[in-house]
Amino acid sequence: MNNYTSIKPATKEKKSATKNSIMRVFLVAVAILLQCYFLYLVLVQIEKNYEWVDQVARMAALLLCIALFSMNKTASMKMPWFILMLTFPIAGTMIYLIVGLNGSSWRMRRRFEDIDARLFPYIRQDPKVIKKMEEKNHTVANMSRYIARHAPFPVYDDSDIEFFSCAADALEAQKDALRKAEKFIFMEYHAIENAESFAEIKEILTEKAAEGLDVRIFYDDIGSIAFINTDFIREMRSRGVQCRVFNPVIPLVNVFLNNRDHRKITVVDGKVGFTGGYNLANEYFNITHPYGYWKDTGVKITGNAVRNLTMMFLEMWNAIRSKDKDDEDYEPFFPELEYTQKEEGALIQPYGDTPLDSEHVGENVYLNAISSAERYVWIITPYLVITDEMNRAMGLAAERGVDVRIITPGIPDKRTIYTVTRSYYQRLVQDGVRIFEYTPGFCHAKQLIADDRVALCGTINFDFRSLYHHFEDGVLFTNCKAVQDMKADFEHCFPLCMEVTKKYKKTRNLLQRGWNSILRLFSSLL
Repeated sequence: MNNYTSIKPATKEKKSATKNSIMRVFLVAVAILLQCYFLYLVLVQIEKNYEWVDQVARMAALLLCIALFSMNKTASMKMPWFILMLTFPIAGTMIYLIVGLNGSSWRMRRRFEDIDARLFPYIRQDPKVIKKMEEKNHTVANMSRYIARHAPFPVYDDSDIEFFSCAADALEAQKDALRKAEKFIFMEYHAIENAESFAEIKEILTEKAAEGLDVRIFYDDIGSIAFINTDFIREMRSRGVQCRVFNPVIPLVNVFLNNRDHRKITVVDGKVGFTGGYNLANEYFNITHPYGYWKDTGVKITGNAVRNLTMMFLEMWNAIRSKDKDDEDYEPFFPELEYTQKEEGALIQPYGDTPLDSEHVGENVYLNAISSAERYVWIITPYLVITDEMNRAMGLAAERGVDVRIITPGIPDKRTIYTVTRSYYQRLVQDGVRIFEYTPGFCHAKQLIADDRVALCGTINFDFRSLYHHFEDGVLFTNCKAVQDMKADFEHCFPLCMEVTKKYKKTRNLLQRGWNSILRLFSSLL
């Protein structure tokens, strides 16, 4: 159990990194910038020598703006692109075509669709469970019904969930579950560091692979690039562990580079699953302290609700590269469990979100929870870079008397994003939202609780990257002890924070207001 009294004042130390990986990041960044610069010079020269090209570029920018206006996107996402493309037709249009389309190729989308068509039949919604939810709380049932229809991931009444207020505790429970594995182990993480935090897990995976289990690990290349290099893949395969990397970074302009796998999932035998905010790197468990004390949380799920996490893992594992040898039969990974629920009445719904469709599930679930709150809604997020719709929903909730509180970090991991985060404070506090900064260090948890009745925990930050660009996952849970455990975690955290509500209620000077407006205007591009 997390001992809050042992948390020391905020301290910082140098962040370690894999030397080869940092050089790789630098070389890739330079290569992409050189490509963009070369393309820009070519277009500028063409424009100078052929006057009609300028008119074509302006017309193309205008047509793209019209097309963008008709898209199912929030105004906060559209406005900066309008300004860039209409002010700088050539450069703005080029940047939009490279990164603004959020875009996988049609081949990638088709591949995910084909895999999903084979996987989703294994996790169909039982209408009796939704009916049971309606009898308990119609508002929460509506939230769950939205996820089941549009994600689409079902809710379960035959599973249990445990909330961990400390990532280190969650990791120990995770290792215990791994040791008991009998058939397969799936692990999918945004970031993995081949260091102390991963050492024992690596040994367990090696032992289980030697026993003949199907052991797989999957990581995001950008998320892990500061921690590991391709030697990690070779090492894991030499240990009998299947290993794949999501969307490898190559020194070429890549329209899919903008979409990352931000999920954190472990599945053991289809019976036990873990997710939350933490990656498998030292700083998440306070082995190192690059940003003071690191606050992170997670959940353990037992029972048939784990099927949703299994589906998410297999989707990414099989869809990412057509050259990989994929699963031919998914049946063994979805066992029908005769599970007796320990906490009667608990309802659990793990869900995923993808940037490959126009349904922004992560944001909409948050909006539903905030808009339907009656007494209070409390939020922890490492980044607060939100749309006007989210901003207004929080403000309206506070204006109608709901206790809306947001905890953000006291020590940032990304200073630019931290500055943007603070630029959102003033409008929120003027509407009655209370803002707290976590003084011991960096809070990386992503969680929300409302009215003692519903809680959300997972990988989804309150920022544009999580809500629009990344593959994410979360868990909705209600009618269980884990909801009260999360509330207790918030109540422990508030005294450790500095409330900055009064500070940001004061009217900023004209220069500050102007700078904050510019930051918010282009925040969706960060």
